[in-house]
Amino acid sequence: MRVEIWSDIACPWCYVGKARFEKALAAFPHRDDVEVVHRSFELDPGRAKGDVQPVITMLTRKYGMSEAQAQAGEDNLGAQAAAEGLDYRTRGRDHGNTFDMHRLLHFAKEQGRQDELIQILYRANFAEERSVFTEGDERLAELAVEAGLDAEAVRAVLADPSRYADEVRADEREAAELGATGVPFFVLDRKYGVSGAQPAEVFTQALSQAWGERSPLKLVEQGDQGDGAACGPDGCAVPQQG
Repeated sequence: MRVEIWSDIACPWCYVGKARFEKALAAFPHRDDVEVVHRSFELDPGRAKGDVQPVITMLTRKYGMSEAQAQAGEDNLGAQAAAEGLDYRTRGRDHGNTFDMHRLLHFAKEQGRQDELIQILYRANFAEERSVFTEGDERLAELAVEAGLDAEAVRAVLADPSRYADEVRADEREAAELGATGVPFFVLDRKYGVSGAQPAEVFTQALSQAWGERSPLKLVEQGDQGDGAACGPDGCAVPQQG
C-alpha cells in the first residue's frame, strides 16, 4: 500500500502531522508493506528566493492578525509539537521560499533518502537556531549530507534551478487535481484522503480501512480456451504434443 504525503517544510502542521502519522504507522500490523512517498506543496510559491522575514511578521501581514495573536498561535503550535515529542522554537524563526528544498527532496527520493532529508529539514526549520533560508545553498547542502546524500551531487542540483523543477510542479498540479487546498494532505492508495494534522487515531483508522478495502486482482474469464501458458516458481508449462 502506498501513502503519499503532500507537505511543505514551512508548514508547522506538516511537521506535527508527520509525527502523528508515524505514530499510527509504527503500530500498524502491516507497516512493512506500506510505502511512504513525500510530495511537494508550496504554501508561498510566489515568494522570491531571497525574500526572508520573521514568521511573526509574515503571519501578521498575510492573515491580518495582531502580533499578539500570531505569537499565541506559535505558542499553541509549540505545545502541540511538544506533545508529539518534537522540539519547536516559538520565538525567532523566519520564513522564506522552499522551492529548492522540494527539488532536493525529489533528488533524495531517487537516492532512497527522502524521509531522512525531510525530517532533517523539518528539524532545522522548526527546532534549530540557524536559518534554512538565510545561509544559502551551503546550509541546505550541509543538511542533505547529514541525510546521507553526496555533497557534490547535492551542490550540482542546487546550482541548476531546472533540476527537479518539473517534478515539483507536477506534484503541485496533482495536489490541485486531488482537491488539496492545504497541507498536510495524506492520500492512501489513491482511494482515501486525510486532510490536516489529524490525531494518530484517525490515521490508524484510515490505514486499517484502506488496507482492508484493497481490491484483489480480478482475472479476465478465459472461457473455453483453457488456461494460458505461463511460468511459475516450479518452472514453465510446456505444451504437450498430441
